[in-house]
Amino acid sequence: MFIDAAGNVFLGAEAVFRALATTPGWSAWLWLYERVPLFRGVSDRVYAEASQHRLRFSHVTRLLWGRDLRLPRYHLVRWVSLRGLGIVYVIAFVSLWTQLGALVGAGGIEPAEPWLAAVRERFGRAAYLQAPTLFWLSASDFALHAASGAGLATGVFLVVNRLPRLAAVAAWLLYLSLFTVGGVFLSFQWDILLLETGFLAVLLAPRGFAPKLGTESPVPRTVVFLLRWLLFRLVLLSGLVKLASGDPAWWDLTALTFHYETQPLPTSISWYVHNLPESVHRISCFVMFVVEIALPFFIFAPRRLRVLAASGIVALQLAIMATGNYTFFNLLTCVLCISLLDDAVLARVLPLRFAREVDLRVVGSAAPSMRRGAASSVIVVLLVTLSLVHAWGRFYGYGEMPYSLRRVVAATNPFQLANSYGLFAVMTKERREIIVEGSDDATTWKAYELRWKPGDPARAPRFCQPHQPRLDWQMWFGALGSYRSNPWLLRFMQRLLDGSPSVRRLLAVDPFPERPPRYVRAMIEDYRFTTITGRRAEGLWWDRDNRRPYAPVMTSVAD
Repeated sequence: MFIDAAGNVFLGAEAVFRALATTPGWSAWLWLYERVPLFRGVSDRVYAEASQHRLRFSHVTRLLWGRDLRLPRYHLVRWVSLRGLGIVYVIAFVSLWTQLGALVGAGGIEPAEPWLAAVRERFGRAAYLQAPTLFWLSASDFALHAASGAGLATGVFLVVNRLPRLAAVAAWLLYLSLFTVGGVFLSFQWDILLLETGFLAVLLAPRGFAPKLGTESPVPRTVVFLLRWLLFRLVLLSGLVKLASGDPAWWDLTALTFHYETQPLPTSISWYVHNLPESVHRISCFVMFVVEIALPFFIFAPRRLRVLAASGIVALQLAIMATGNYTFFNLLTCVLCISLLDDAVLARVLPLRFAREVDLRVVGSAAPSMRRGAASSVIVVLLVTLSLVHAWGRFYGYGEMPYSLRRVVAATNPFQLANSYGLFAVMTKERREIIVEGSDDATTWKAYELRWKPGDPARAPRFCQPHQPRLDWQMWFGALGSYRSNPWLLRFMQRLLDGSPSVRRLLAVDPFPERPPRYVRAMIEDYRFTTITGRRAEGLWWDRDNRRPYAPVMTSVAD
Protein backbone atom coordinates (compact mmCIF):
# COMPACT_ATOMS: atom_id res chain seq x y z
CA MET A 1 0.00 0.00 0.00
CA PHE A 2 1.14 3.54 -0.82
CA ILE A 3 -0.60 6.76 0.26
CA ASP A 4 0.45 9.95 -1.53
CA ALA A 5 0.42 13.50 -0.15
CA ALA A 6 -3.19 14.02 -1.30
CA GLY A 7 -4.35 10.97 0.62
CA ASN A 8 -4.87 8.74 -2.43
CA VAL A 9 -4.34 5.05 -1.71
CA PHE A 10 -2.59 2.76 -4.22
CA LEU A 11 -2.16 -0.99 -4.05
CA GLY A 12 -0.15 -3.73 -5.72
CA ALA A 13 2.49 -3.05 -8.34
CA GLU A 14 1.29 0.53 -8.77
CA ALA A 15 2.02 1.20 -5.09
CA VAL A 16 5.57 -0.12 -5.55
CA PHE A 17 6.25 2.09 -8.56
CA ARG A 18 4.75 5.19 -6.94
CA ALA A 19 6.94 4.62 -3.91
CA LEU A 20 9.99 4.26 -6.18
CA ALA A 21 9.06 7.47 -8.00
CA THR A 22 9.64 9.43 -4.78
CA THR A 23 13.34 8.55 -5.07
CA PRO A 24 15.44 10.60 -7.53
CA GLY A 25 16.16 8.65 -10.71
CA TRP A 26 13.43 6.00 -10.32
CA SER A 27 10.38 7.78 -11.76
CA ALA A 28 10.79 6.12 -15.17
CA TRP A 29 9.29 2.89 -13.81
CA LEU A 30 6.05 4.64 -12.90
CA TRP A 31 5.98 6.26 -16.35
CA LEU A 32 6.26 2.81 -17.96
CA TYR A 33 3.56 1.41 -15.71
CA GLU A 34 1.10 4.20 -16.53
CA ARG A 35 1.75 4.40 -20.28
CA VAL A 36 2.77 0.93 -21.48
CA PRO A 37 -0.08 -1.60 -21.14
CA LEU A 38 2.17 -4.64 -21.66
CA PHE A 39 4.53 -3.48 -18.91
CA ARG A 40 1.58 -2.82 -16.60
CA GLY A 41 0.13 -6.26 -17.22
CA VAL A 42 3.42 -8.08 -16.62
CA SER A 43 4.08 -6.02 -13.47
CA ASP A 44 0.68 -6.79 -12.01
CA ARG A 45 1.13 -10.50 -12.76
CA VAL A 46 4.59 -10.64 -11.19
CA TYR A 47 3.39 -8.74 -8.11
CA ALA A 48 0.42 -11.09 -7.69
CA GLU A 49 2.71 -14.13 -7.90
CA ALA A 50 5.18 -12.64 -5.43
CA SER A 51 2.46 -11.71 -2.95
CA GLN A 52 1.23 -15.31 -2.89
CA HIS A 53 4.74 -16.67 -2.18
CA ARG A 54 6.23 -13.91 -0.06
CA LEU A 55 8.51 -16.11 2.03
CA ARG A 56 10.03 -17.85 -0.99
CA PHE A 57 10.61 -14.57 -2.80
CA SER A 58 12.07 -13.08 0.37
CA HIS A 59 14.72 -15.82 0.50
CA VAL A 60 15.57 -15.32 -3.18
CA THR A 61 15.77 -11.56 -2.69
CA ARG A 62 18.15 -11.86 0.26
CA LEU A 63 20.24 -14.40 -1.65
CA LEU A 64 20.69 -12.04 -4.60
CA TRP A 65 20.78 -8.65 -2.87
CA GLY A 66 22.03 -9.43 0.64
CA ARG A 67 20.66 -8.14 3.92
CA ASP A 68 20.63 -4.45 2.94
CA LEU A 69 17.49 -4.12 0.83
CA ARG A 70 17.42 -0.34 0.66
CA LEU A 71 17.51 1.29 -2.76
CA PRO A 72 21.15 1.43 -3.92
CA ARG A 73 23.02 4.68 -3.47
CA TYR A 74 26.24 5.69 -5.20
CA HIS A 75 27.89 8.53 -3.27
CA LEU A 76 30.74 6.32 -2.08
CA VAL A 77 30.96 4.78 -5.54
CA ARG A 78 31.44 8.23 -7.07
CA TRP A 79 33.90 9.22 -4.34
CA VAL A 80 36.13 6.16 -4.93
CA SER A 81 35.75 6.09 -8.73
CA LEU A 82 36.84 9.69 -9.25
CA ARG A 83 39.89 9.24 -7.04
CA GLY A 84 40.79 6.04 -8.83
CA LEU A 85 40.44 7.77 -12.19
CA GLY A 86 42.54 10.65 -10.88
CA ILE A 87 45.35 8.21 -10.06
CA VAL A 88 45.10 6.75 -13.58
CA TYR A 89 45.29 10.24 -15.09
CA VAL A 90 48.38 11.03 -13.00
CA ILE A 91 50.06 7.85 -14.22
CA ALA A 92 49.07 8.42 -17.85
CA PHE A 93 50.24 12.03 -18.00
CA VAL A 94 53.51 11.42 -16.13
CA SER A 95 54.34 8.38 -18.27
CA LEU A 96 53.67 10.31 -21.46
CA TRP A 97 55.48 13.42 -20.26
CA THR A 98 58.78 11.56 -19.86
CA GLN A 99 58.86 10.61 -23.57
CA LEU A 100 56.65 13.17 -25.29
CA GLY A 101 59.50 15.22 -26.75
CA ALA A 102 61.11 12.13 -28.29
CA LEU A 103 57.83 11.00 -29.83
CA VAL A 104 56.09 14.13 -31.15
CA GLY A 105 58.36 17.03 -30.17
CA ALA A 106 60.28 19.18 -32.66
CA GLY A 107 63.24 16.78 -32.51
CA GLY A 108 61.09 13.70 -32.11
CA ILE A 109 60.15 10.79 -34.33
CA GLU A 110 56.81 12.19 -35.55
CA PRO A 111 56.74 15.94 -34.78
CA ALA A 112 53.29 17.35 -34.07
CA GLU A 113 53.69 20.75 -35.77
CA PRO A 114 54.20 19.56 -39.37
CA TRP A 115 51.45 16.97 -38.92
CA LEU A 116 48.96 19.64 -37.84
CA ALA A 117 50.03 21.81 -40.77
CA ALA A 118 49.33 18.93 -43.17
CA VAL A 119 45.89 18.34 -41.61
CA ARG A 120 45.03 22.03 -41.95
CA GLU A 121 46.16 22.05 -45.58
CA ARG A 122 44.01 19.02 -46.40
CA PHE A 123 40.80 19.81 -44.49
CA GLY A 124 40.81 23.59 -44.20
CA ARG A 125 38.44 24.84 -41.49
CA ALA A 126 37.15 21.31 -40.93
CA ALA A 127 40.59 20.40 -39.58
CA TYR A 128 39.59 21.60 -36.11
CA LEU A 129 36.86 18.94 -35.97
CA GLN A 130 38.92 16.27 -37.68
CA ALA A 131 41.77 16.79 -35.20
CA PRO A 132 40.34 18.24 -31.96
CA THR A 133 43.32 19.46 -29.97
CA LEU A 134 44.48 22.48 -28.02
CA PHE A 135 47.76 22.30 -29.91
CA TRP A 136 46.26 24.24 -32.79
CA LEU A 137 47.26 27.22 -30.66
CA SER A 138 50.85 25.98 -30.43
CA ALA A 139 52.51 22.59 -30.79
CA SER A 140 55.92 23.68 -29.57
CA ASP A 141 57.88 21.54 -27.15
CA PHE A 142 56.98 24.00 -24.40
CA ALA A 143 53.26 23.62 -25.18
CA LEU A 144 53.50 19.82 -25.19
CA HIS A 145 55.25 19.74 -21.84
CA ALA A 146 52.92 22.37 -20.38
CA ALA A 147 49.91 20.26 -21.37
CA SER A 148 51.45 17.20 -19.71
CA GLY A 149 52.12 19.15 -16.53
CA ALA A 150 48.61 20.59 -16.53
CA GLY A 151 47.22 17.09 -17.06
CA LEU A 152 49.17 15.86 -14.05
CA ALA A 153 47.66 18.69 -12.01
CA THR A 154 44.11 17.79 -13.07
CA GLY A 155 44.68 14.20 -11.95
CA VAL A 156 45.91 15.42 -8.58
CA PHE A 157 42.86 17.68 -8.27
CA LEU A 158 40.60 14.66 -8.79
CA VAL A 159 42.49 12.66 -6.17
CA VAL A 160 42.29 15.42 -3.54
CA ASN A 161 38.71 16.38 -4.49
CA ARG A 162 39.29 19.97 -5.56
CA LEU A 163 37.07 21.37 -8.34
CA PRO A 164 36.29 17.79 -9.44
CA ARG A 165 34.01 18.63 -12.35
CA LEU A 166 36.35 21.27 -13.77
CA ALA A 167 39.31 18.92 -13.24
CA ALA A 168 37.49 16.12 -15.07
CA VAL A 169 36.73 18.41 -18.03
CA ALA A 170 40.31 19.67 -18.19
CA ALA A 171 41.85 16.19 -17.87
CA TRP A 172 39.68 14.82 -20.68
CA LEU A 173 40.39 17.78 -22.96
CA LEU A 174 44.15 17.66 -22.34
CA TYR A 175 44.41 13.91 -22.91
CA LEU A 176 42.28 14.20 -26.06
CA SER A 177 44.65 16.92 -27.29
CA LEU A 178 47.70 14.73 -26.74
CA PHE A 179 45.94 11.68 -28.19
CA THR A 180 45.11 13.60 -31.36
CA VAL A 181 48.71 14.60 -32.12
CA GLY A 182 50.23 11.37 -30.76
CA GLY A 183 49.66 9.35 -33.93
CA VAL A 184 50.74 5.71 -33.72
CA PHE A 185 52.28 6.31 -30.31
CA LEU A 186 48.88 7.01 -28.72
CA SER A 187 46.77 4.57 -30.72
CA PHE A 188 46.29 1.93 -28.03
CA GLN A 189 43.03 0.65 -26.62
CA TRP A 190 43.79 1.95 -23.13
CA ASP A 191 44.16 5.46 -24.55
CA ILE A 192 40.67 5.39 -26.04
CA LEU A 193 39.35 3.63 -22.93
CA LEU A 194 40.74 6.43 -20.77
CA LEU A 195 39.09 9.03 -23.00
CA GLU A 196 35.73 7.25 -22.96
CA THR A 197 35.89 6.81 -19.19
CA GLY A 198 37.09 10.38 -18.75
CA PHE A 199 34.11 11.73 -20.67
CA LEU A 200 31.73 9.81 -18.39
CA ALA A 201 33.64 11.17 -15.38
CA VAL A 202 32.72 14.69 -16.52
CA LEU A 203 29.06 13.68 -16.16
CA LEU A 204 29.71 11.89 -12.86
CA ALA A 205 31.77 14.52 -11.04
CA PRO A 206 29.96 16.82 -8.57
CA ARG A 207 30.07 20.60 -8.73
CA GLY A 208 31.80 22.82 -6.21
CA PHE A 209 35.31 23.55 -4.99
CA ALA A 210 35.57 20.76 -2.39
CA PRO A 211 32.19 18.95 -2.28
CA LYS A 212 31.66 16.98 0.89
CA LEU A 213 30.66 13.36 0.77
CA GLY A 214 26.91 12.92 0.95
CA THR A 215 26.02 16.60 0.52
CA GLU A 216 27.08 17.02 -3.12
CA SER A 217 24.74 16.92 -6.08
CA PRO A 218 22.84 13.66 -6.68
CA VAL A 219 24.74 10.84 -8.36
CA PRO A 220 23.32 10.45 -11.89
CA ARG A 221 22.15 6.86 -12.18
CA THR A 222 22.35 7.18 -15.94
CA VAL A 223 26.11 7.70 -15.64
CA VAL A 224 26.43 4.67 -13.35
CA PHE A 225 24.62 2.70 -16.06
CA LEU A 226 26.96 4.05 -18.77
CA LEU A 227 30.03 3.10 -16.74
CA ARG A 228 28.64 -0.42 -16.37
CA TRP A 229 27.77 -0.49 -20.07
CA LEU A 230 31.36 0.50 -20.90
CA LEU A 231 32.77 -2.26 -18.69
CA PHE A 232 30.29 -4.75 -20.18
CA ARG A 233 31.44 -3.95 -23.71
CA LEU A 234 35.12 -3.92 -22.79
CA VAL A 235 35.12 -7.35 -21.15
CA LEU A 236 32.56 -9.13 -23.34
CA LEU A 237 34.07 -7.96 -26.63
CA SER A 238 37.51 -9.01 -25.41
CA GLY A 239 36.20 -12.56 -25.27
CA LEU A 240 33.95 -12.52 -28.33
CA VAL A 241 36.57 -11.18 -30.76
CA LYS A 242 38.84 -14.10 -29.90
CA LEU A 243 36.19 -16.64 -30.84
CA ALA A 244 34.91 -14.63 -33.81
CA SER A 245 38.42 -14.51 -35.32
CA GLY A 246 38.31 -18.26 -35.88
CA ASP A 247 41.85 -18.68 -34.56
CA PRO A 248 42.16 -22.41 -33.65
CA ALA A 249 44.47 -21.51 -30.75
CA TRP A 250 41.54 -19.89 -28.92
CA TRP A 251 39.05 -22.63 -29.77
CA ASP A 252 41.31 -25.47 -28.60
CA LEU A 253 42.44 -23.46 -25.54
CA THR A 254 46.16 -23.52 -26.49
CA ALA A 255 46.55 -19.76 -27.03
CA LEU A 256 48.21 -19.17 -23.66
CA THR A 257 50.98 -21.64 -24.52
CA PHE A 258 52.19 -18.87 -26.88
CA HIS A 259 50.90 -15.71 -25.26
CA TYR A 260 53.37 -15.18 -22.41
CA GLU A 261 56.29 -15.51 -24.83
CA THR A 262 54.92 -13.51 -27.77
CA GLN A 263 53.11 -10.64 -26.00
CA PRO A 264 54.56 -7.14 -26.48
CA LEU A 265 56.49 -6.67 -23.21
CA PRO A 266 56.72 -9.79 -21.01
CA THR A 267 57.71 -9.69 -17.36
CA SER A 268 60.11 -12.02 -15.58
CA ILE A 269 57.07 -13.90 -14.24
CA SER A 270 56.03 -14.51 -17.85
CA TRP A 271 59.03 -16.80 -18.30
CA TYR A 272 58.06 -18.96 -15.33
CA VAL A 273 54.39 -19.14 -16.33
CA HIS A 274 55.29 -19.95 -19.94
CA ASN A 275 57.19 -23.03 -18.74
CA LEU A 276 54.20 -24.47 -16.85
CA PRO A 277 52.53 -27.63 -18.22
CA GLU A 278 50.15 -27.24 -21.16
CA SER A 279 47.24 -28.44 -19.04
CA VAL A 280 47.64 -25.37 -16.81
CA HIS A 281 47.50 -23.10 -19.84
CA ARG A 282 44.34 -24.79 -21.14
CA ILE A 283 42.60 -24.44 -17.79
CA SER A 284 43.71 -20.81 -17.54
CA CYS A 285 42.34 -20.10 -21.02
CA PHE A 286 38.99 -21.67 -20.12
CA VAL A 287 38.75 -19.61 -16.93
CA MET A 288 39.59 -16.48 -18.92
CA PHE A 289 36.68 -17.16 -21.29
CA VAL A 290 34.35 -17.66 -18.32
CA VAL A 291 35.36 -14.25 -16.97
CA GLU A 292 35.19 -12.49 -20.34
CA ILE A 293 32.03 -14.06 -21.77
CA ALA A 294 29.89 -15.26 -18.84
CA LEU A 295 30.56 -12.79 -16.01
CA PRO A 296 29.81 -9.62 -18.04
CA PHE A 297 26.10 -10.56 -18.01
CA PHE A 298 26.16 -10.31 -14.21
CA ILE A 299 27.03 -6.61 -14.56
CA PHE A 300 23.32 -5.74 -14.82
CA ALA A 301 22.20 -8.34 -12.26
CA PRO A 302 21.36 -7.93 -8.53
CA ARG A 303 24.03 -6.82 -6.06
CA ARG A 304 25.68 -10.10 -5.14
CA LEU A 305 26.03 -11.21 -8.76
CA ARG A 306 27.52 -7.82 -9.61
CA VAL A 307 30.03 -8.22 -6.80
CA LEU A 308 30.90 -11.65 -8.20
CA ALA A 309 31.44 -10.14 -11.64
CA ALA A 310 33.62 -7.36 -10.23
CA SER A 311 35.68 -9.87 -8.22
CA GLY A 312 36.27 -12.12 -11.23
CA ILE A 313 37.22 -9.26 -13.54
CA VAL A 314 39.59 -7.73 -10.98
CA ALA A 315 41.21 -11.13 -10.37
CA LEU A 316 41.79 -11.52 -14.11
CA GLN A 317 43.32 -8.04 -14.31
CA LEU A 318 45.69 -8.80 -11.43
CA ALA A 319 46.81 -12.00 -13.18
CA ILE A 320 47.44 -10.06 -16.39
CA MET A 321 49.41 -7.42 -14.47
CA ALA A 322 51.68 -10.13 -13.03
CA THR A 323 52.44 -11.69 -16.40
CA GLY A 324 52.60 -8.72 -18.77
CA ASN A 325 53.26 -4.98 -18.96
CA TYR A 326 49.96 -3.42 -20.01
CA THR A 327 50.50 0.08 -18.66
CA PHE A 328 47.53 1.59 -16.79
CA PHE A 329 44.99 -0.55 -18.68
CA ASN A 330 44.44 -3.11 -15.91
CA LEU A 331 44.21 -0.45 -13.21
CA LEU A 332 41.67 1.52 -15.26
CA THR A 333 39.59 -1.63 -15.76
CA CYS A 334 39.61 -2.18 -11.98
CA VAL A 335 38.44 1.42 -11.49
CA LEU A 336 35.52 0.72 -13.83
CA CYS A 337 34.64 -2.31 -11.70
CA ILE A 338 33.85 0.07 -8.82
CA SER A 339 30.70 1.05 -10.72
CA LEU A 340 29.37 -2.48 -10.17
CA LEU A 341 29.20 -1.84 -6.43
CA ASP A 342 26.99 0.46 -4.39
CA ASP A 343 27.38 2.29 -1.10
CA ALA A 344 26.12 -0.67 0.93
CA VAL A 345 29.05 -2.76 -0.33
CA LEU A 346 31.72 -0.07 -0.11
CA ALA A 347 30.65 0.95 3.40
CA ARG A 348 31.87 -2.46 4.61
CA VAL A 349 35.42 -1.98 3.32
CA LEU A 350 35.96 1.77 3.69
CA PRO A 351 36.64 3.48 7.04
CA LEU A 352 33.47 3.80 9.11
CA ARG A 353 33.38 7.60 9.02
CA PHE A 354 32.64 7.57 5.26
CA ALA A 355 29.62 5.32 5.70
CA ARG A 356 28.32 7.50 8.54
CA GLU A 357 28.67 10.67 6.48
CA VAL A 358 26.63 9.17 3.66
CA ASP A 359 23.95 7.75 5.96
CA LEU A 360 23.49 11.11 7.73
CA ARG A 361 23.62 13.41 4.74
CA VAL A 362 22.40 11.68 1.64
CA VAL A 363 18.77 11.91 2.72
CA GLY A 364 18.78 15.61 1.97
CA SER A 365 20.04 15.27 -1.59
CA ALA A 366 17.92 17.16 -4.06
CA ALA A 367 16.28 15.37 -6.96
CA PRO A 368 17.72 16.09 -10.40
CA SER A 369 15.75 18.60 -12.45
CA MET A 370 13.53 17.43 -15.29
CA ARG A 371 15.77 19.25 -17.77
CA ARG A 372 18.85 17.47 -16.45
CA GLY A 373 17.03 14.13 -16.54
CA ALA A 374 16.03 14.67 -20.17
CA ALA A 375 19.60 15.61 -21.09
CA SER A 376 20.90 12.48 -19.35
CA SER A 377 18.47 10.33 -21.32
CA VAL A 378 19.62 11.86 -24.60
CA ILE A 379 23.26 11.20 -23.70
CA VAL A 380 22.49 7.58 -22.79
CA VAL A 381 20.69 6.98 -26.08
CA LEU A 382 23.50 8.65 -28.07
CA LEU A 383 26.37 6.78 -26.40
CA VAL A 384 24.65 3.38 -26.35
CA THR A 385 23.74 3.78 -30.03
CA LEU A 386 27.28 4.81 -30.96
CA SER A 387 28.78 1.89 -29.07
CA LEU A 388 26.42 -0.58 -30.77
CA VAL A 389 27.33 0.88 -34.15
CA HIS A 390 31.02 0.41 -33.39
CA ALA A 391 30.41 -3.17 -32.27
CA TRP A 392 28.59 -3.81 -35.53
CA GLY A 393 31.49 -2.30 -37.44
CA ARG A 394 33.97 -4.44 -35.52
CA PHE A 395 32.28 -7.72 -36.45
CA TYR A 396 30.69 -6.98 -39.83
CA GLY A 397 32.74 -4.10 -41.21
CA TYR A 398 31.94 -0.41 -41.34
CA GLY A 399 31.54 -0.58 -45.10
CA GLU A 400 28.35 -2.60 -44.68
CA MET A 401 26.66 0.15 -42.67
CA PRO A 402 24.10 2.57 -44.06
CA TYR A 403 25.71 5.78 -45.25
CA SER A 404 24.01 7.87 -42.54
CA LEU A 405 25.55 5.72 -39.78
CA ARG A 406 28.99 5.96 -41.37
CA ARG A 407 28.67 9.75 -41.31
CA VAL A 408 27.77 9.69 -37.62
CA VAL A 409 30.79 7.48 -36.90
CA ALA A 410 33.09 9.76 -38.90
CA ALA A 411 31.80 12.86 -37.11
CA THR A 412 32.17 11.46 -33.58
CA ASN A 413 35.31 9.33 -33.98
CA PRO A 414 37.80 12.16 -33.37
CA PHE A 415 36.31 12.71 -29.89
CA GLN A 416 36.45 9.02 -28.84
CA LEU A 417 33.01 9.10 -27.20
CA ALA A 418 32.35 5.42 -27.90
CA ASN A 419 34.53 2.66 -29.28
CA SER A 420 34.87 -1.05 -29.87
CA TYR A 421 37.29 -3.13 -27.85
CA GLY A 422 39.05 -6.48 -28.01
CA LEU A 423 42.76 -7.34 -27.79
CA PHE A 424 44.62 -10.35 -29.21
CA ALA A 425 41.80 -11.50 -31.48
CA VAL A 426 44.36 -13.59 -33.37
CA MET A 427 47.14 -15.03 -31.25
CA THR A 428 50.72 -14.23 -32.29
CA LYS A 429 52.52 -17.56 -32.23
CA GLU A 430 56.08 -16.42 -33.02
CA ARG A 431 58.12 -13.59 -31.58
CA ARG A 432 60.30 -11.38 -33.75
CA GLU A 433 62.42 -8.54 -32.46
CA ILE A 434 63.72 -5.58 -34.43
CA ILE A 435 67.33 -4.79 -33.55
CA VAL A 436 68.53 -1.35 -34.63
CA GLU A 437 72.29 -1.05 -35.12
CA GLY A 438 74.77 1.68 -35.97
CA SER A 439 78.19 1.68 -37.61
CA ASP A 440 80.93 4.06 -38.65
CA ASP A 441 82.31 1.88 -41.45
CA ALA A 442 79.33 -0.27 -42.53
CA THR A 443 81.31 -3.33 -41.41
CA THR A 444 81.31 -3.34 -37.61
CA TRP A 445 77.83 -2.89 -36.22
CA LYS A 446 76.81 -2.06 -32.65
CA ALA A 447 73.28 -2.57 -31.31
CA TYR A 448 71.12 0.10 -29.70
CA GLU A 449 69.21 -1.21 -26.69
CA LEU A 450 65.83 0.11 -25.66
CA ARG A 451 64.99 0.06 -21.96
CA TRP A 452 62.13 -2.41 -21.86
CA LYS A 453 61.80 -4.53 -25.02
CA PRO A 454 63.74 -7.81 -25.29
CA GLY A 455 67.23 -7.42 -26.68
CA ASP A 456 70.21 -8.96 -24.91
CA PRO A 457 69.20 -12.62 -24.27
CA ALA A 458 70.88 -12.53 -20.85
CA ARG A 459 68.75 -9.60 -19.65
CA ALA A 460 65.64 -10.62 -17.73
CA PRO A 461 62.27 -9.23 -18.86
CA ARG A 462 61.41 -6.32 -16.58
CA PHE A 463 58.35 -4.75 -15.02
CA CYS A 464 57.65 -1.25 -16.29
CA GLN A 465 53.91 -0.91 -15.67
CA PRO A 466 52.04 1.30 -15.08
CA HIS A 467 54.49 3.27 -17.23
CA GLN A 468 54.13 2.66 -20.98
CA PRO A 469 57.35 2.89 -23.03
CA ARG A 470 55.57 3.72 -26.25
CA LEU A 471 58.51 3.29 -28.62
CA ASP A 472 59.22 -0.17 -27.16
CA TRP A 473 55.57 -1.08 -27.73
CA GLN A 474 55.64 0.15 -31.33
CA MET A 475 58.73 -1.94 -32.03
CA TRP A 476 56.65 -5.03 -31.26
CA PHE A 477 53.97 -3.97 -33.74
CA GLY A 478 56.63 -3.07 -36.30
CA ALA A 479 58.04 -6.60 -36.15
CA LEU A 480 54.64 -7.99 -37.20
CA GLY A 481 54.90 -6.26 -40.59
CA SER A 482 57.47 -4.64 -42.87
CA TYR A 483 59.26 -1.33 -42.57
CA ARG A 484 57.14 -0.03 -45.48
CA SER A 485 54.02 -0.25 -43.30
CA ASN A 486 55.84 1.38 -40.38
CA PRO A 487 57.32 4.64 -41.67
CA TRP A 488 57.86 5.85 -38.11
CA LEU A 489 60.72 3.32 -37.82
CA LEU A 490 62.67 4.97 -40.64
CA ARG A 491 62.14 8.32 -38.94
CA PHE A 492 63.43 6.81 -35.69
CA MET A 493 66.54 5.61 -37.50
CA GLN A 494 66.98 9.06 -39.03
CA ARG A 495 66.82 10.65 -35.57
CA LEU A 496 69.61 8.33 -34.44
CA LEU A 497 71.69 9.52 -37.39
CA ASP A 498 70.88 13.11 -36.43
CA GLY A 499 71.86 12.44 -32.82
CA SER A 500 68.52 13.76 -31.47
CA PRO A 501 69.05 14.22 -27.69
CA SER A 502 65.40 13.55 -26.81
CA VAL A 503 65.29 10.31 -28.82
CA ARG A 504 68.60 9.11 -27.41
CA ARG A 505 67.22 9.51 -23.88
CA LEU A 506 64.81 6.65 -24.63
CA LEU A 507 67.74 4.26 -25.03
CA ALA A 508 69.17 1.96 -22.37
CA VAL A 509 72.41 1.51 -24.35
CA ASP A 510 73.72 4.05 -26.83
CA PRO A 511 76.85 2.55 -28.45
CA PHE A 512 77.74 5.97 -29.91
CA PRO A 513 77.67 8.32 -26.90
CA GLU A 514 80.13 10.87 -28.32
CA ARG A 515 78.69 11.40 -31.80
CA PRO A 516 76.10 9.71 -34.05
CA PRO A 517 77.18 6.87 -36.35
CA ARG A 518 77.50 7.27 -40.12
CA TYR A 519 75.20 4.33 -40.84
CA VAL A 520 72.10 2.84 -39.21
CA ARG A 521 70.26 -0.35 -40.10
CA ALA A 522 67.49 -2.55 -38.69
CA MET A 523 67.78 -6.32 -38.42
CA ILE A 524 65.15 -8.78 -37.24
CA GLU A 525 65.55 -12.00 -35.27
CA ASP A 526 63.31 -14.75 -33.92
CA TYR A 527 63.13 -14.88 -30.11
CA ARG A 528 61.92 -17.72 -27.86
CA PHE A 529 61.91 -18.16 -24.11
CA THR A 530 64.56 -20.61 -22.97
CA THR A 531 63.51 -23.82 -21.26
CA ILE A 532 64.14 -24.43 -17.57
CA THR A 533 67.12 -26.70 -18.31
CA GLY A 534 68.44 -24.33 -20.96
CA ARG A 535 68.41 -21.37 -18.59
CA ARG A 536 70.11 -23.37 -15.85
CA ALA A 537 72.86 -24.32 -18.30
CA GLU A 538 73.49 -20.95 -19.97
CA GLY A 539 71.81 -18.37 -17.73
CA LEU A 540 69.84 -16.92 -20.68
CA TRP A 541 66.20 -15.85 -20.70
CA TRP A 542 65.90 -15.89 -24.50
CA ASP A 543 67.09 -18.01 -27.42
CA ARG A 544 67.41 -16.12 -30.69
CA ASP A 545 68.28 -17.07 -34.27
CA ASN A 546 67.43 -16.50 -37.95
CA ARG A 547 69.00 -13.05 -38.11
CA ARG A 548 68.09 -11.19 -41.30
CA PRO A 549 67.70 -7.62 -42.66
CA TYR A 550 64.51 -5.74 -41.82
CA ALA A 551 65.09 -2.23 -43.20
CA PRO A 552 67.70 -0.88 -45.62
CA VAL A 553 70.89 0.75 -44.40
CA MET A 554 70.48 4.49 -43.88
CA THR A 555 73.35 6.95 -43.92
CA SER A 556 73.81 10.53 -42.81
CA VAL A 557 73.28 13.36 -45.28
CA ALA A 558 77.01 14.13 -45.31
CA ASP A 559 77.66 10.71 -46.87
